[in-house]
Amino acid sequence: MNSYAIWQKGKGSATVVGGLAGGESTTEAAQSTGLLPNFLSVAGSSRQNDLDVTFLISLNPGGYSSNGASGGSGTEHRQAFMTFGDKSWGSIKVGKDLGIYASDAILNDMTLLGVGSPNLTGTTTLGRIGTGFQYADWKQQIAYTTPNFNGFQATGGITQAWNTYDSSSTATGAYTSAAGTRSLNSSGTGGASPAYEGKASYSFAANDVTGKVWVSGFAQKVNGVRQGETAYSADIGANLKVAGLDLTGYYYTGEGTGATIMLRDGYSTTGYSRDVDGGYVQAKYTLPTKTVAGISWGRSNLDRATGETAVAGSTGNLLKRNEMTTVGLYHPLTKSVNLVAEYSHVTSENQAGGENKNNAGSLGAILFF
Repeated sequence: MNSYAIWQKGKGSATVVGGLAGGESTTEAAQSTGLLPNFLSVAGSSRQNDLDVTFLISLNPGGYSSNGASGGSGTEHRQAFMTFGDKSWGSIKVGKDLGIYASDAILNDMTLLGVGSPNLTGTTTLGRIGTGFQYADWKQQIAYTTPNFNGFQATGGITQAWNTYDSSSTATGAYTSAAGTRSLNSSGTGGASPAYEGKASYSFAANDVTGKVWVSGFAQKVNGVRQGETAYSADIGANLKVAGLDLTGYYYTGEGTGATIMLRDGYSTTGYSRDVDGGYVQAKYTLPTKTVAGISWGRSNLDRATGETAVAGSTGNLLKRNEMTTVGLYHPLTKSVNLVAEYSHVTSENQAGGENKNNAGSLGAILFF
């Protein structure tokens, strides 16, 4: 369970389609959950016919109110899955859970325990989603995970295919499709084939040094386009811990997959794919008080497609980059309660050079029980 008081002030009046900094229109004080929603889950496990069998179902209520108005977000159901397997040959997951591609990027993001970039009209805030990595999202999937071979482990699976949409043309329209925008897939639930996702990682430990290196990828066929019929993204990341220092570096690249939400703004209205890349670097240090001090910087870049130019209008207003710097303090008040203070500076630039900037601060707490 978590909740934060959030203050943000914007600067700029540019229209940035897909931008995460809304400029002057986003000056606000609000109360909201952070990047993690509230989680209440029911889980069980047993050993049957030489198989380890588990299940998990979660309820995820969000909370949001601003400018003295009462209200709130609805309840999501982010997880509902089962697994079965054995440590000798691995396990199979069937159901809805965090996506495979880019999952390590979000799980290593320090703003996972806080707010990061606010998105105060949604169930949660954004953390670093869209300013250094793409959203792994919560997806229906069938996936196989190998046993752990002395630190090496891999997962591969098929997941629900997404549609690809254009964002609305408003300054803060990163999440709401404009009326009449068209899907480039063949149906309302995705393409003609599933998406394919996979990841591999190696974890190591030597004396006081521990670390992890990972790669992952996403690919999906997109129907009805003129270029880039397979939308794809791939990434590489590493985390290293030594003494009280915790370092993370991450990079991704793709085509047709968009900068924030998978496949959102990945194609032009004429069906040509847009390239995307980005990444983040992060450093955290545990102080003698056990308070973790962290600083993180990241950026996501979206390129124009064939035939698009950086001129004023709908193409010129298209996102070019979302960038964010965050500093934070995370203090364990008890073994269950963490107090959190963060400051984030978010910049969104369009293809014509127009910019919006947001400064956001937050104070709150997160409880694990």
